[in-house]
Amino acid sequence: MIDEAFTGVQGQLGTTAACRLTGRSRATHYRHLSPKPRPAPSPRPTPASALSPAERAEILALLNRPEYVDLPPAPGLGT
Repeated sequence: MIDEAFTGVQGQLGTTAACRLTGRSRATHYRHLSPKPRPAPSPRPTPASALSPAERAEILALLNRPEYVDLPPAPGLGT
């Protein structure tokens, strides 16, 4: 709604007056005209406590054994 009012008034009065009348900051107005591109997310570092691929495979093999099929992966979660 404010954007519509701003656009209608800006053509007649100018940017500064339109900002003043609509309560919109001039800096915000100009920032919206040419927004900065978002930087690409940087990859997260592997935590120092992360399991090695061999450890992970060993744990998954243990959890997939028939005697553990009906148990929750963490103690206390299924009770």
